[in-house]
Amino acid sequence: MSLACLLPLGSVEDEVLVLLEHKLNQIFNWEIRRCASLAVPVSAFNAVRNQYEALHLMRAVAEVAPVEAVRVLAVTEEDLSIPMLTFVYGQAQLGGKIAIMSLARLRQEFYGIPANKDLLMTRTIKEALHELGHTFGLVHCPSQACVMTLANDILHVDTKNEVFCGGCAMLLKDALHLNKMNAEKEPK
Repeated sequence: MSLACLLPLGSVEDEVLVLLEHKLNQIFNWEIRRCASLAVPVSAFNAVRNQYEALHLMRAVAEVAPVEAVRVLAVTEEDLSIPMLTFVYGQAQLGGKIAIMSLARLRQEFYGIPANKDLLMTRTIKEALHELGHTFGLVHCPSQACVMTLANDILHVDTKNEVFCGGCAMLLKDALHLNKMNAEKEPK
């Protein structure tokens, strides 16, 4: 069984991490190991934007990623950005092993609305699957219902499904199979 690492970046609610451990194990059939929390590097903070640079955080995660992990999903409460967008819910290495997601804009409180734990959990799963899909080489899907569709706002996150469409599911299945074959070929 492949090993994936769930890495809290800063302080993250245990309930969110437990949900991710369970769902990712269920969907990918991976052993999910929670890595020790990594402090959010102050150097990743962009004071002009009042956000953290996603790529800078991904580099910090890559430095501590367990070698044996096939994927590392970092989860943070910090708001993320990349140079070409005002914000991102997450970021991933296309075809790589590192992904990061932010809970900040997935929370109702970010929009001045009372907290909704169930909605947060649903959004969290969607974002985790979306970013991990990128690590398997999946790009943004034109199907608005697919978890791999690009969501530019929280309403789109809410309207897309928590699953991969048929085409993306097939591509993911092929990528998982290829990953497994490559892992079996590696010297122990």
